[in-house]
Amino acid sequence: MKPNANGKSGGEARTAAGRQAGRGRRPPAGKPLSARELALEALTRVETEGAYSNLLLNGLLQSNPLDRADAALATELVYGTIQRRRTLDYFLARFVAKGWDKLEVWVRNLLRMSLYQLHYLDRIPDHAAVNEAVAIAKRRGHAGISGLVNAVLRNIVRRKAELAVPQSLAPAERIALEHSYPGWLVAEWVRRFGPDTAERMCLAGNEPPHASARVNTLKLTRDELLSKLREAGYDARPSELSPAGVVVSGGGNLAHTPSYAAGELSIQDESSMLVAELVDPRPGMRVLDCCAAPGGKTTHMAELMDDEGEIVSCDIHEHKRQLIEDQARRLGLRSVKTRTVDARLLAQTMSGTTFDRVLLDAPCSGLGVIRRKPDIKWTKKPEDLADIARLQYELLCGVSELVASGGLLVYSTCTIAEEENERNVERFLKEHPQFELAPPPEPVGSRLSAAGLGTNGIVTVLPHQFGSDGFFIARLARRP
Repeated sequence: MKPNANGKSGGEARTAAGRQAGRGRRPPAGKPLSARELALEALTRVETEGAYSNLLLNGLLQSNPLDRADAALATELVYGTIQRRRTLDYFLARFVAKGWDKLEVWVRNLLRMSLYQLHYLDRIPDHAAVNEAVAIAKRRGHAGISGLVNAVLRNIVRRKAELAVPQSLAPAERIALEHSYPGWLVAEWVRRFGPDTAERMCLAGNEPPHASARVNTLKLTRDELLSKLREAGYDARPSELSPAGVVVSGGGNLAHTPSYAAGELSIQDESSMLVAELVDPRPGMRVLDCCAAPGGKTTHMAELMDDEGEIVSCDIHEHKRQLIEDQARRLGLRSVKTRTVDARLLAQTMSGTTFDRVLLDAPCSGLGVIRRKPDIKWTKKPEDLADIARLQYELLCGVSELVASGGLLVYSTCTIAEEENERNVERFLKEHPQFELAPPPEPVGSRLSAAGLGTNGIVTVLPHQFGSDGFFIARLARRP
């Protein structure tokens, strides 16, 4: 297709025009956005452009600074509206007589985030949510749209008692609708874990994530880090899941602390911290981290090795490789060597080389990190899992060639999808008899057993168990 005078193909131009129409009139350039306007801009661009909500929101907040309270409101509206989208649409469809799906994208998102305030947030008066929505509708649209927004929201306020999901629905359908998840995903969780656990998983995915960090044990102990954070105003406590982890609240962003600048901590989820422990790297070993960016697991392994030995840490993107290098430098680690390479080519580019430990933290659907990235609920489809699983298996088979005799291959993902996890491992073991599952090392095994986690070489952390990410880790030992 030939480009038009603007340098875009006809299809691209129509898409761009459609996106602009779906976003309505934007505020004049240079005029600062209010918290609700910024949230609406983010929600609409996520839907029309496929943007990642966390990256887009951070960018909008940087280019349009808000005070702390307004930034918190904008953040709550973006993440909360995305998290609860299915439930919000279910309720709103009752009140839009001309058809919910016929509304422009920005109007739908304005109504969604307004209903989110009315139904889920107690601290915002109904009249404030309605009046602000009508004002935005007037600025972005026309009188007809502002009249519709006003009528719909005032009708909802009068009939709030009707906003309930029927409890007579089948368990999977009720859970999906009440907690706002795709039906296919909840049905799968109900099949695997039962309705009670599936519902707890959904509840956990709608909770805001807590902040957690990993102490750099080469510089100080966890108790010393806890004391420093408490002195800085954080409510800090030891992690129940990781001996290197601390869980914090209050006090602001950990990345802005003196401890972060001094390389005394890394920001990392508690579940993710288990991976390096299960790799069990020891001083003097050669370790390969195949898909390493941004470097949390690489640097954790280096710390566990007392920074003695070598870790080859790889990523396919140069800018992400640089992130790994920056983290290693900040933490004062010298054993980390970085490379820009496609993990699918590692066996070829490193032919003849073997490693004592190989970590494949594989690309995945991310269904274990929904609380951090709520967009995943709506962007991932069942057919996506099969495509992802095929890539994972290709990577797993390829990097297994680099495991030394008697060495260990650890396969991990931040998803809880059976197709990406257990089925890949089962197939791999069947087709690679030189490998077998290996139980966790002591004392990790005892701690995991006490926490109710598997100790047969496969560890699955569900998101409701510790308030951490959902994670899967398998230890595959190469027979001597």
